[in-house]
Amino acid sequence: MMSKGYVWIITDGLTDLLSSMNSSIVESMQGVLGIKAHVPRSEKVDNFKRSWKRNFFQKYSDIDEAELNIIGLWAYDSIWALATAVERLNTVSPRYKKLDNGTNTTDLENLGISENGPKLRDSILLTKFQGLSGEFWLKDGQLQSWTFKIINIIGKGEREIGFWSPTHGLSGNSDLTTKTSSQTNLGAIIWPGETTVVPKGWETPASEKKLKIGVPIKDGFSNFVKVEKDRETNATLATGFCIDVFKAAVDSMKYALPYEFVPFEKADGESAGDYNELVYQVYLQKYDVVVGDVTILANRSNYVDFTVPITESGVSIVVPVKEDVRKNAWIFLKPLTMELWLTTGAFFIYTGFVIWVLEHGINKDFRGKPSQQVGTIFYFTFSTFVFAHKERMISNFARFVMIIWVFVVLILTSSYTASLTSLLTVQQLQPTIKDISDLKKTGDYVGYLSGSFVYELAQSLGIHSSKLRPYRNVEAFHEALSKGSQDGGVSAIIDEIPYMKVLLAKYCTKYKMVGPTHRTAGFGFVFPKGSPLVPDISRAILNVTEGDKMEAINREWFGQQVSCQEQGTTTSESLSFDSFKGLFIISRVASATAVLVSIIIFLYEHRNIITSECSVSQKISAMAVQFDKEKDIFSKGSKKIDFLCARTTDGRESCVAECNASTPQIPASSVSVHEDTVYSTEGSIPSTNHCTPIQDPPGVIEITSVN
Repeated sequence: MMSKGYVWIITDGLTDLLSSMNSSIVESMQGVLGIKAHVPRSEKVDNFKRSWKRNFFQKYSDIDEAELNIIGLWAYDSIWALATAVERLNTVSPRYKKLDNGTNTTDLENLGISENGPKLRDSILLTKFQGLSGEFWLKDGQLQSWTFKIINIIGKGEREIGFWSPTHGLSGNSDLTTKTSSQTNLGAIIWPGETTVVPKGWETPASEKKLKIGVPIKDGFSNFVKVEKDRETNATLATGFCIDVFKAAVDSMKYALPYEFVPFEKADGESAGDYNELVYQVYLQKYDVVVGDVTILANRSNYVDFTVPITESGVSIVVPVKEDVRKNAWIFLKPLTMELWLTTGAFFIYTGFVIWVLEHGINKDFRGKPSQQVGTIFYFTFSTFVFAHKERMISNFARFVMIIWVFVVLILTSSYTASLTSLLTVQQLQPTIKDISDLKKTGDYVGYLSGSFVYELAQSLGIHSSKLRPYRNVEAFHEALSKGSQDGGVSAIIDEIPYMKVLLAKYCTKYKMVGPTHRTAGFGFVFPKGSPLVPDISRAILNVTEGDKMEAINREWFGQQVSCQEQGTTTSESLSFDSFKGLFIISRVASATAVLVSIIIFLYEHRNIITSECSVSQKISAMAVQFDKEKDIFSKGSKKIDFLCARTTDGRESCVAECNASTPQIPASSVSVHEDTVYSTEGSIPSTNHCTPIQDPPGVIEITSVN
């Protein structure tokens, strides 16, 4: 028990008594570590120890050697604390309370109880001073030690290793408050067996004692574990992904770990039970370890320990795929969502209307009959979708709006083309069932791997046990899915992702993994509860998985797989409005800004109408006429137009424009209006007035006011 590989640690109860122990006992404790209260060196302590030794040897001359330990120092400090507490009470004549216990009492019972006892106790608890053993202070009735010394028993005595305190931790320096305190200057430890190699604290199995490793017997999914018998030696040969990971982990450990594989089988070679029963054999100590595709579950961890997972975790569903979406006659509409189609159409019309407003008065392409103008709006804007518009822009505002809109159309068409190309060229695997809720609604049959815990999981997810069908291998899964639930098969397979990936790797174009992944911890190796091998094996597994070894093991057992799950999820989703919201906002703001500025300029140019004495309806009518009137932006000079309110012979009032700059004055007090010619009733020469905004029927009007 004191040989190489063992570790012994003793507490201060034994360490403080080492100086008083027989030398033979100390020699049998070589390599033991101990802790003891640390007493700082001081002149006061040294003088006291010398005085104590002198008095001790004078009284006990037959004793050759004696040392004052920490217990003696504590005793001295305790007497000092008691004396200090008594002085603080200043009690001159202590009183005792006699006990009335009858006549038959012992001498001790006759002593009575001190009436100052509680006060003395409280005084002792409040006592605090610097004693020989350090600071004397009672907390919760216990003497507090602030610093402990770590010692190593070597030879006939002890060797100092370092110091520890609750506030400063471990250090090789007794002065823990200094910044130079560090763990790097700790003393070297000589362990039992006179070695400096740190023991693991437990003994590894000897070569003649091998670990019994249980392995499951499986009909399918031999990629993970497969058990065979050597015909010549009848030895068990275990192969597979899980076996290779375990072997690689053991090989990477720093010590040898002999083992042998024992199949979990009956006398006839069939499996002796499911995975729960196999795991339970470790609890019954029939196996030391279980290696295989064993899932880490909470209920199993109640009586065994697992290593870290060696595979991807989770349970998912595999279902058949639908007919290729490329055969759909309306696939050209799929690149954009309905919301985006409607928004795009609305913006085409909106942009066309904005261009018409900005170009109507100055561009002949946007004039004509109302039906012709409406057709121009639709044709012009929708032709921008293929950049086939040929109308010339005259207004700078219209050009600005068109630049923004053409940019938006460019982004839309490019995105539409890319999405449609993806739909027509990339294989689309559309699942027949989207998630487990569809299975519960339809009541179809669902398959799972025989003996798997997924049977209980599926029931907890709402699938009735009568709708669950067990299968043993990949081929059985494929056959059941091909038949379908209506013809004696199943509509879906639910099981762990590693198994599903094997199925998809073989039948990549027929099935797809769908639905949310139900989390599990993955596959792990099983050990007895509290086994010291678990952390070492787990660290070894991490070293294997983080290196190239795991990649090589994966390629050996699963090949260079193409992830069907990734292929199945490469379906091109329709582009939504949210993807282009920013572009539409920019286009709308640009169009609205151009129209707003154009309206402000128009109102400013025709401010005389606004300031005239005409009614609101007359002003609006005059503004509409001015907007609809064709303008020549290339003509030189300008005419100042005044407006007056006139009343026709039938009593209607109109807002009439008059040119002050270049049009001759009409001296008549009454005029008749016919088309664009104003005739004077006094026979003056006709004067053509192109400033007139309205055209009333022929008649005589009376001018009532002039601006």
